[in-house]
Amino acid sequence: MLEIKHLSKQFGDLQALNDVSFSVQSGQIMGLIGQNGAGKSTSFHSILNFLKYDGQISWNDAPITETVFNEIGYLPEERSLMPKLTVEQQIIYLARLKGKAAKEIRPKIDVWLDKFAVKGKRTDKIKDLSKGNQQKIQLICTLIHQPKLLILDEPFSGLDPVNVDLLEQAIFEAKKQGTAIIFSSHDMGNVETLCDQLIMLKAGRVVLSGRIEDVRSQFGKNHLFVTTNSWDYDRLIKLAHVTAVERLADHRYLLKLDDPAVGPDLFQQLTNGKYVEEFSQQAPTLDEIFKLKAGEPNA
Repeated sequence: MLEIKHLSKQFGDLQALNDVSFSVQSGQIMGLIGQNGAGKSTSFHSILNFLKYDGQISWNDAPITETVFNEIGYLPEERSLMPKLTVEQQIIYLARLKGKAAKEIRPKIDVWLDKFAVKGKRTDKIKDLSKGNQQKIQLICTLIHQPKLLILDEPFSGLDPVNVDLLEQAIFEAKKQGTAIIFSSHDMGNVETLCDQLIMLKAGRVVLSGRIEDVRSQFGKNHLFVTTNSWDYDRLIKLAHVTAVERLADHRYLLKLDDPAVGPDLFQQLTNGKYVEEFSQQAPTLDEIFKLKAGEPNA
C-alpha cells in the first residue's frame, strides 16, 4: 500500500502542495486529477524522491528506498527514449535499471510488442518508429518488469481511441495482478472508466476525494434524462424546479433540477401513467464536477 500523510512542498513563494494525504491499496486504481499546476506532478516527484518534501510517504509501512524503486513503474508526462538504441536495447536497458536480468526480459519483448500492437520490430531503432509507436515502447518499458506500484503521469496523452483501449486493458491487467496504480489525466472519461478512487487537487490542496460514485453522489442527482414524444422544450422548461433544459437528440432532453427530491413528482407529471422511453435521474458527471470545483475561488 502507498500511503501519503500531510505532504507539503514549497518552491520559493509557491505552495505547490499543502497538507495532502491519501492512500492507494494494492489492486486499486487511484485517479489524481486537477488543473495544470494543481500539484499532480509534484506529488509524483515526491513519491519518487526526486525532490525534498515535508510529510510522510511510505510503501507497505516502510520508507521508499532504492530497493523499493525496483518495484515501481513510472511513466513521466514528458516522454524520453534514446533514439539510437533498438527497441530491444531500450527495453532491456530500462529493465536492468529495475534489477531485472536481460535473460529474463528478452523472451517477453515480442509478447509485449504484440500486446500493444507496435508497428515495428525489436531490432528497429527507436528513431525509426512513429511517435505513437515510440510512446507504446515507453509504456512497455514502464510495465514489462511488472511493478507493484505503477505511477502514470498523463499516460493517455497523444493516444488514439484504439491505443487508449490497449492501455486501459494493460492497466486492468496490472490491477488484477495486485499492482497499486495511481495516474493523472485531464480526461474524466478515463478516470470514470478506470478508477476505484480519485483525488482532486486545486492549488496544492485536496478538494475532492473518495470513491467515484460517492464523489458524484455528494452533488445530488440533479440531472434528469428524459426521452418522450409527449413533451417538448417549451413545456419541460415550465416545470417546477427545472432550472434548465438541454435538447440532446430527437425527443431526448436533459433537465437540470434545483432539488433532486422532486424526481418522483416529475415522474408522475411526465408519465401520467403512460409509457416513456427514458426517465433517468443521475448525479452530475465527473467532468461537470471537475469544472465546478476548478471554478470555485481558492480558500
